[in-house]
Amino acid sequence: MSDLDVTPATFAQPWVPRDDVRITDVRAIVTAPEGIPLVVIRIDTSDDGLYGLGCATFTQRWKAVTGYLEHVRRLVVGRYPGDIEDLLRVIRFTGYWREGPVGNNVLSGIDMALWDIAGKRAGAPVYELLGGRVRAAADTYLHAEGATPEQTAEHARELMDAGLRHVRIHTGQPGIGHYGAPPSGDEYTWAKTPTGWRVDEYLRRTPALFARMRELLGEEVELLHDVHSRLTPKTAVMLARSLEEFRPFFLEDVLAPEFWDRLPEVRAASPVPLAVGELATSATEAARLVRSHAVDFIRCHLSDIGGLSAARRLAVLAEFEGVKTAWHSPGDASPFAVAAAVALDVSSPAFGIQEGHVYNEATHEVFPGMIDIVDGWLTPNDAPGWGIDLDETAAARFPAALSGHDAWAAGVRAPDGGLLAP
Repeated sequence: MSDLDVTPATFAQPWVPRDDVRITDVRAIVTAPEGIPLVVIRIDTSDDGLYGLGCATFTQRWKAVTGYLEHVRRLVVGRYPGDIEDLLRVIRFTGYWREGPVGNNVLSGIDMALWDIAGKRAGAPVYELLGGRVRAAADTYLHAEGATPEQTAEHARELMDAGLRHVRIHTGQPGIGHYGAPPSGDEYTWAKTPTGWRVDEYLRRTPALFARMRELLGEEVELLHDVHSRLTPKTAVMLARSLEEFRPFFLEDVLAPEFWDRLPEVRAASPVPLAVGELATSATEAARLVRSHAVDFIRCHLSDIGGLSAARRLAVLAEFEGVKTAWHSPGDASPFAVAAAVALDVSSPAFGIQEGHVYNEATHEVFPGMIDIVDGWLTPNDAPGWGIDLDETAAARFPAALSGHDAWAAGVRAPDGGLLAP
């Protein structure tokens, strides 16, 4: 039998579902209300007005995600939407080669959309389907930046005045290579790349930033910092030890994935908690970080590891290993990914902290019902499912282009001109 001869009925489950509701369509909607491409998957059903929405956002390669969906649509149409686990396994295993951000984002979008449908059918928010709350809301952190430590402190104070108790801090470095803050204005006149990034400057300026933050902000705020996978195992330990006196809440992504096998030794030598996992592209990979005692916080991008179902398993594993969750959720996570993360945050004993993002008005127009940070807290909707919709007319007013991240990443170089991993 060739692929052309296969109909959706071929992929039906070998049991009789409990009712006649079936999936009738699966499609992707791409929109960019902040200029960042967001991919949402919508699943329609035979029950009039019953549909689900989920996040499938791989911003840098979003066209690959929408193309991948064409391969798996026929695996889903005609199926019963309540068989979430079986549907995910069919999608994952029929491709033979598996894992990776493209396939897992499609898997995630379908997964989250099916959970949305499940909540709507049950008349309950998704967090109740996960066992209900163990806390009222998720404590959240936002990002403070500035070209100088003083500017960063001013930004951090604004966030603290808005109710934030945790703030991630960065300040300018020479050139464009430092993640999370504008350039300091310094250049290396002797260099092949005058705007290059130097690890020695970074290791010197970061402790100075923390010292200045404690001087200006005091001890009332928890300070976090994102290394963005730039260091070696040895320099990661050097940075952690230089920051010990300033009590960072955690250091984020100290090593690139290529060096994750060294994380247990780095964590053992670090006096500062480590949060790693943003670049994990499968739940299996993330689970290894937890099981190998490599992290204190696991912080995956939910759609890169397969969605709510995958992250739920990871949160349970983290609970047994004494690891906390800190799900990745900046502007390249759609409001459905935020909702999924917060559903886990309020239902999991392993919760540690939740990354946040303040979306613009256009995003609120496209995603009515999306949850917002209030006084530093993210609280899930009590409406059935995610309690969030997608206005496709509004979404169409913000068409997506190819990601601007490529241009930035291509310019992140050392003073000698060598390209650095961003």
